[in-house]
Amino acid sequence: MGATMGRVDESAAGGLRWPRAIAHLAIVVVFVLVALGYAPFRERAAGAARPQQAGRPLNPVVTAAHIAAARVDALTGDAEGAKTHVEAIAHDLMRSARVQDVTRPIDREAARAAVRPLPGVRAAIWLDAANLAVMVDGASNRTMAMVDRVCDALAPLGDTLAVVVHVQDATATTAGAATTLSRNCDLPEGQLAFMQKRRDVDVVSPDLRRVFRAQQAR
Repeated sequence: MGATMGRVDESAAGGLRWPRAIAHLAIVVVFVLVALGYAPFRERAAGAARPQQAGRPLNPVVTAAHIAAARVDALTGDAEGAKTHVEAIAHDLMRSARVQDVTRPIDREAARAAVRPLPGVRAAIWLDAANLAVMVDGASNRTMAMVDRVCDALAPLGDTLAVVVHVQDATATTAGAATTLSRNCDLPEGQLAFMQKRRDVDVVSPDLRRVFRAQQAR
């Protein structure tokens, strides 16, 4: 009787291994397609310097794959595996809602040390806990591509969704050239993370400059 029960248990365990393997294989395939930018899984903005990951709706295919794998792991007794997939779903939900990961704060001094060696950067200074001002040499470095390079340098240090980068040309001689380019590292221009406050870095706001230019033109 015991031998028979043992064979039944082994058979049941063996029967669950295949669904588990298939579910995990499905996740790998989905993630590879996402990484390659396969159209049904990830939308790409034409000409974007780098993909913006936060603030987007959840990818239903990726979420479904995580749910399927978590269920199979739970059935086979792999509590850690199930937990990993549930945490991945929670992470995606937080990113979609533009909520910062407070468990991964970026050290300010480490951030400055990482940014200063970048070509074209003259200085970097934190204005507050969320806003990093970067002074660059010349108009050719005052670009969103520079913002991307700064954010890439910060990425290994923690959650860059918590950081807004402000790029200013230290050599500017006109008001227009001195205008600051600003963007949250993980969001499109103009968007901020949840509860993140907008900070105006320029002494004269862009709106006021437009009024002056319009008056001068008349």
